[in-house]
Amino acid sequence: MNINPYFIRLWKAVSPYNKRIGMAFVGMVGAACTEPVFPWILKILIDNGFSEQKSLAAWMVPLGIVGIFFLRGIFTFCTQYYMAWVANKLLSDMREQMFSRTLDVSIAYYLKESSGRLINTIMYEVQQVVEMVKVSINTLIRDTITVVALMVYLLIQNWQLTVVALFIIPSMAYVVRITSKRLRQLNVHQLQLNSELTQVVEEATRASQVIRIFGAQGYEHTRFRNKSEKLRGYAQRVTVASGSTTPITQMVAALAVSLVIVVAMRPNLLPFHSHPFTPGDFVAYITTMLLLLAPLKRLSDLNGPLQRGLIAAESVFNLIDTPPESDQGIELSARASGNLEFINTEFSYAGQETLALKGVNLQIRAGETIALVGMSGGGKTSLVNLVPRFYAPTAGLIKLDGHDLAAISLKSLRAQIAMVGQNVVLFDDTIAANIAYGDVNPDAARIDAAVKAAHLTDVIDDLPLGLQTEIGDNGTRLSGGQRQRLAIARAIYKNAPILILDEATSALDSESERVVQAALDSLIQGRTTLVIAHRLSTIERADRIAVLTDGEITEIGTHAELLQKNGTYAHLHQLQFSKKSPA
Repeated sequence: MNINPYFIRLWKAVSPYNKRIGMAFVGMVGAACTEPVFPWILKILIDNGFSEQKSLAAWMVPLGIVGIFFLRGIFTFCTQYYMAWVANKLLSDMREQMFSRTLDVSIAYYLKESSGRLINTIMYEVQQVVEMVKVSINTLIRDTITVVALMVYLLIQNWQLTVVALFIIPSMAYVVRITSKRLRQLNVHQLQLNSELTQVVEEATRASQVIRIFGAQGYEHTRFRNKSEKLRGYAQRVTVASGSTTPITQMVAALAVSLVIVVAMRPNLLPFHSHPFTPGDFVAYITTMLLLLAPLKRLSDLNGPLQRGLIAAESVFNLIDTPPESDQGIELSARASGNLEFINTEFSYAGQETLALKGVNLQIRAGETIALVGMSGGGKTSLVNLVPRFYAPTAGLIKLDGHDLAAISLKSLRAQIAMVGQNVVLFDDTIAANIAYGDVNPDAARIDAAVKAAHLTDVIDDLPLGLQTEIGDNGTRLSGGQRQRLAIARAIYKNAPILILDEATSALDSESERVVQAALDSLIQGRTTLVIAHRLSTIERADRIAVLTDGEITEIGTHAELLQKNGTYAHLHQLQFSKKSPA
């Protein structure tokens, strides 16, 4: 029999907790061993408790029942406590592994995996996996031991009749087998739909303003309802497939009990000798068989969570096994000077044949400001994304101070770079924590300096908690311009020798743009700066301006030189600065 590799891997994952699983096992064995004692006490009660000699049963039976349930309670608590500890620890460990991996994978990974899918895997699917482990340990071990203990007692009571009644077990095994394949297929679709539903919710919360301004509430509600209805349908099918085992096994059990009753009344029906039952024997035997139903039912019902867990385990381990970014290379011993050189650099995104960059050759001196302009899709963002190695060039190479970027460790390389993007990303924390983001020992003086340089002082002074003000999810409590200046303050705080500015002033009004541009002009002094700009007025004082068209540098020079060439840059400049016709 082939054992699912994910099941084997999960058992290995819980192996560090063997001591606590062992304590839970002791509890399972203890609880299982108390099961046959109850029918035995009933036998004593019926055979002796209603006769003239009642003294033994009158005292021993009540004390025995109390003692049994007291011990069972202790053993059951022990099992539940230690299994809950193992399950919660496993859940925490696996979530930590997955989250850690999401921080280490390449940026390209997020182009093919939706955030909703990742959230669903980390928050929901891993719970299915842990629940499977918990249920499988509990059920497979505890209920198997219980079944064995009860069967041993039945064999001791009347082995001939027990052999006849044993046909219940292969019948249940057959039912489980034929439903397993159906359950696996349904669970695959169910987990996929759950991911899609999570994605709908994630998008709706992230795009709340867009939904309202375009009046798309009805459309989003319909999307959610359709996904939810499909998910409900598959959940119902799973219930039908897994629940169908219950009536079948109950019917088989009923037939077995009926057979026992008939044979007990007519023992000569068996082809071999079966000793007659006393009333106590009969009640004990029937009670034991009825006690068998619950663990046998749980064993048959195990198939559902087992299949769900194994399907979810595939997603969980696929995420954990995703290869991280390659981080081999030298550690830069000091602050980089900032000399950058692109040598015959080419780049294309995975799955796309068209090159985003074609044979780019560009040398940037330390401290020089290079502005990248051109029409959308020209390759500006692709070019700057190669510098921090968010992507690797498909041909050619890039050098920093003479070192191939591919030969520098990611941590060491990215420590030399600060970035301010058009789409500002902030964290649900204080202003101070966002400015000093990534610094485990924030410097209050540097934070204050960054605030002043980014012209945030007036904003901070107006807040009741100042720098300790919580800014909400992605800075929702701040205006667009304030968020942009906060991102600039974060870059100022890092004080890196290389700056990447991607439309860093795009969200500012005219007054804020003026003061922040002044701060940026001061910031870029002595730093190698790559500026992506569509608003040409912000880059006129750049040392050089490179025009990218279809992934190639078609023009390069100063603002004045490019205007004199009367090429693409001059055309773009004319479009932006031509006088508007009077209204």
